[in-house]
Parts: sequence; structure tokens; C-alpha cells
Amino acid sequence: MTQQQTINIRRLMKMLQGAARSGVDLPSVLAQCGIEPSLLNAPDARVEPEVFVRLMSRIMEQTQDEFLGLGQGRRSKPGTFSMMAQSVIHCADLQSAVERGIRFYDLFDLSVGSRLRRQGKTAWLMVHADPRLDFRDVIVEAVLLLSVRFMGWLIGKRIELSAVHLDYPPQRGDEEYHSLFGCAVTCRSECNELSFSADYLDLPLLQDELSLSAFLPDALARLFDGNAHDVGLPARIRAIIGDWGGHHFPAFDEVCEALHMTPPTLRRRLRDSNSSYREIVDAIRKDKALHYLSTTQLGIAEVAQLTGFSETSSFYRAFRKWTQQTPTAYRREHCGLAPEG
Repeated sequence: MTQQQTINIRRLMKMLQGAARSGVDLPSVLAQCGIEPSLLNAPDARVEPEVFVRLMSRIMEQTQDEFLGLGQGRRSKPGTFSMMAQSVIHCADLQSAVERGIRFYDLFDLSVGSRLRRQGKTAWLMVHADPRLDFRDVIVEAVLLLSVRFMGWLIGKRIELSAVHLDYPPQRGDEEYHSLFGCAVTCRSECNELSFSADYLDLPLLQDELSLSAFLPDALARLFDGNAHDVGLPARIRAIIGDWGGHHFPAFDEVCEALHMTPPTLRRRLRDSNSSYREIVDAIRKDKALHYLSTTQLGIAEVAQLTGFSETSSFYRAFRKWTQQTPTAYRREHCGLAPEG
């Protein structure tokens, strides 16, 4: 792993300082994340992204704050991001999704807010933060970075940034800033914003409620990793299948036609992606089954039908293969719902 892919210990220290102010048991959290306390005294030390994300998750749990206790008494309770994501997932295009997400967070009394501006061929996402925040730079950079990566996940495409402006002195080297945002970063600017082509805002959302349910459990890690947008050919096929709706799945030849590929070409491309059409369909069926079992009181036979199985016994066999559990056992253990026959 290159130096640019790791996190400087100074970033971790700022997060720990904010956590300590919120009453987090730092020795316990460090031990849970496998971080040696001596590492905190090495100014040039770096940690791998998964360690950093693990630490963020532990601090969120203890502070009950998605802002990690950095907001000086103003919290974003766990689940807020999830509710925002669910509120935007059915928007027609990225612009409407971003604007709805901004309105969602405006409902809360937070020390940070965002605004979207579009003019001609350029769009800007701006973040304003209370200047009295002690860890303002950490919050601003996190909000900008995670916002644009979530936007990329929604449309299944990396959003290439034109420029980033920050209104405070540089907190890291040029190379590290470029690694973070992938473009030039100008500090001591008049505002905090990132700019990108306005064409992205017109793109339809590739994701849906089912893919969101699979994304949310490790959303932080996927967004921080930077590859959340990399949906590839299997996700394009999922989107085509999703357009059909209901419990009917298009034939392989129909998917080939939608992708403007011949069947041999699509089979080869899927092999290169270590996938197959049947695996994609099975994955969709699994996502649908977990969604219906966890959010509805539908009977097992109804869930089987909605996931494309003509016989309930076939659904039972497939579900056991997916989860090593029966549908009723899964519903009882994970959802707290009374199983329906």
C-alpha cells in the first residue's frame, strides 16, 4: 500500500481529541481497533484506511454521533445518514437527489450545512461550517469527500472533480490533498466547495432500494475506500433487470440487446468480471428476499413468488444456500418478526 493510500496519524489524533471531549474511553477504543498507543507519539506514522474506518465506527458507537463528537454538542444521531439515503434513493436524477439530501439535513440543528449551485456547464457543492468548531477542517473535508463519493455511488460513476477550495490554511501536503480529492486543492479561499461538470447532475440514479439495503451496513468503509462508485457490468445488468420491476426477470438475450452486446461477448465480459447472469439474478433474488423478510409481514410463499420462484420449496432451498438458514429462522433471528408460513 502506498503512502498516499494510508492515513497520517495527525488525522487520527484530531478525531481522538474530539472523541475524548465527548467522553469516549480512548484506551478501550484503541485496543478494539488494534492501534498501539505508542503510535500516537510518532508524528510521521500512518495507518491503513480500514483501521481508520474501524476507529470511526467505534467512536460513532460510543458518542452516538455520526459527526464523531466533533460538532461541539450538536449531534447527528446514528441512522441519520441511512434515513437521508432512503429519502433520496427514488429520485429521478442526481440533482434532485442531492437537493433532497440537503433539505433533509437542513431539518436538523447542525453546525454544518451544504448547498448545491449550478451555472452553465459547472456545478458546485458548498459546505458551510460554524467557524467556532475546534475540528472544523476535519468535518469540512469529511463532508465534502463523503458527499461526492455518495453521489458517485448513486449514479454508479466516479465524479471527477475540477477543483476544491477550502477556507482555512493547508492542513496536509499537496500530494495528500491530491490523493484525497483527485484534483488541485486551493486553501485560504473564500469558501469550502468542490466543483465538477454539471452533466453529472442530469444522470439517473443507478441504485435502488435493494442495492441501498446492501450498501448501508458498510457504507462508511465503502465511501472512505473510494471505490463505491465502481459498479461495473454486473451493476449495469442489475439496473436493467430493475427496470422490468415485479418478480419477472428478462431473458439473457433481452439483456444482451439492452447492452448492445452479442450473447458470446456478454458471457465473456461477465467471466472477466468473475460473474454470470445466473449469479446476478440470484443476487437480486437474495436481496429481494432479505428485504421482504425484514420489512414486511408477507408469508413465505408470497416472498417466494415475489422473488421469482414458482415453488416455495425451491425458494427454501435457495435461501438456505444463500444464508445457511431457513427464511423463518432468518426472520426470527434478524428481524424480530413472527415468522409467517
